[in-house]
Amino acid sequence: MIKRISVRQLRLGMFLESLCGSWMEHPFWRSRFKLEDPADLARILQSPIQEVWIDTAKGLDVAQGGPSFTREQVDTVIDAQLSEISQLAELECELRPVAFEEEVKRAARICHQSRQAITAMFREVRMGREINQDEARYVVAEVSDSIIRNPSAMISIVRLKNSDDYTYMHSVAVCALMIVLARQLDLPPQQVREAGYAGLLHDIGKMAIPAPILNKPGRLTDREFAEVREHPARGLELLKAGGVDDPVVLDVCLHHHEKVDGTGYPHRLRGEDISLFAKMGAVCDVYDAITSDRPYKRGWDPAEAVHKMAEWSAGHFDKTVFQAFVKSIGIYPVGSLVRLTTGRLGVVIDPGRQSLTCPQVKVFYSTASGMRMAPETVDLARPGCTEKIVSREDPAKWGFTDLDALWKDEA
Repeated sequence: MIKRISVRQLRLGMFLESLCGSWMEHPFWRSRFKLEDPADLARILQSPIQEVWIDTAKGLDVAQGGPSFTREQVDTVIDAQLSEISQLAELECELRPVAFEEEVKRAARICHQSRQAITAMFREVRMGREINQDEARYVVAEVSDSIIRNPSAMISIVRLKNSDDYTYMHSVAVCALMIVLARQLDLPPQQVREAGYAGLLHDIGKMAIPAPILNKPGRLTDREFAEVREHPARGLELLKAGGVDDPVVLDVCLHHHEKVDGTGYPHRLRGEDISLFAKMGAVCDVYDAITSDRPYKRGWDPAEAVHKMAEWSAGHFDKTVFQAFVKSIGIYPVGSLVRLTTGRLGVVIDPGRQSLTCPQVKVFYSTASGMRMAPETVDLARPGCTEKIVSREDPAKWGFTDLDALWKDEA
């Protein structure tokens, strides 16, 4: 049986099914293994990880009477939380977005240009030169304009990145996510732009970390892991040396790895000691990181990522900020694989504006026949539609490697 337990209940001989948190928070290159080395147990206890999943069929069980939760129990609670978010009142947008298929082409061009700009900018920083702030603000303006036209298009495009350009495109992606989240929180236009600017430069400290460590496909040593955790402070130094003095940008750079329960870094800030913008940066940074392919791990499906983050949210994220984030990208973001009541599988091509539980889905596979079918778009929010989503699905389980091509075909 799979159970979730506190790390304080861990003992040698247990089989770790997964760690409750992003893979950025621990030095292990894998999260499924039998806990046999006392040094590994010590590393977990010293990490920000507070809970883990164990498989009692492959290792020791928790002590009798000790608190634990099954996957079904946890999923029931998380699904209820996400359902609650879907009932929250939606903000009215200033403009009706243009069609997804129209904006996604423009968003792709903007992302390509932004990648070139941020790559050149970060290289200049690595050589000790000043940051071209005019260029950075131009990127933010272009991304912001695209989001105003259709947020789903830009958010979908920035998720498409390869491991080679991750550091650069991650910056563009967090910029976009920060803008979408700031608009959902109904922040003034100037603060929306500040949020995007902070997102664009939040990870600049990675330029001070050796590439072999950043892109290492195996387990990090304790020294390497400690060096990676220095990137917020190194980023603050680079920004100041590069002429950036915007307090929001500096704050998000330094504190986007803080958590509301005080287990984050570098300063272990808690709750209200963390600024709104840093709380926003924490959510956006984690979402893009766990949905992106890395040299050492394949990214999660977008809907699975939202579900996992909801599972961690009590200690990691500010509740109001996380709820607004889910509201802004959807419970089933574009690219999510879902199963409908008819047994058909489909990929979400629009997260839906009327209801977060009723997106537009392009169905393409019949579980009854075990075969692909002619793609068909189903709007679950359409009056009279009887189909509903019954589950999230793992693309790897079905052997699907081309889901993004399905929603990109809309363009």
